[in-house]
Amino acid sequence: MRKTKAYPVKDSNSLWQIYKTVPFLKVVKNFIIIQLARYTPFLAMKNWLYRTFLRMEVGEETAFALMVMPDIMFPEKIKVGRNSIIGYNTTILAHEYLINEYRLGEVAIGDEVLIGANSTILPGITIGDGATVSAGTLVHKNVPAGAFVGGNPMRIIYTKEEMDERKKQE
Repeated sequence: MRKTKAYPVKDSNSLWQIYKTVPFLKVVKNFIIIQLARYTPFLAMKNWLYRTFLRMEVGEETAFALMVMPDIMFPEKIKVGRNSIIGYNTTILAHEYLINEYRLGEVAIGDEVLIGANSTILPGITIGDGATVSAGTLVHKNVPAGAFVGGNPMRIIYTKEEMDERKKQE
């Protein structure tokens, strides 16, 4: 179950009221930093940019591949553990703007997590330590530690116990 907090809006849809929910200059600054980080080939520099200017929590030796898109409005709500890999062109959202409300939720990605390319992580999600998310997955619910998940809609392909058994057999 995703953990988000809803904020109702009146009159026009919530996205039309975006700068009532997040300051315009914050979005401009975040956009510039994220675009620099998306294209830089230097992993340590990306992590420094995310930690320093976006206030994201990023563990040591975590690698954000080319074109990863962290949330532009609320990147400070994203936490990634140590020694994880976030695959090419993955999007990590901490907000969602709907017609009558907007929702915010922290995203917590554990240690030694592998997220495949072109995945989307919705707000309010926790991905447990050692989990693997296959490429192209829409992560719309929490992922247990050590599990292998994939698809759209996302489903558990192997539990931690099944993954441990597969590794023993290899």
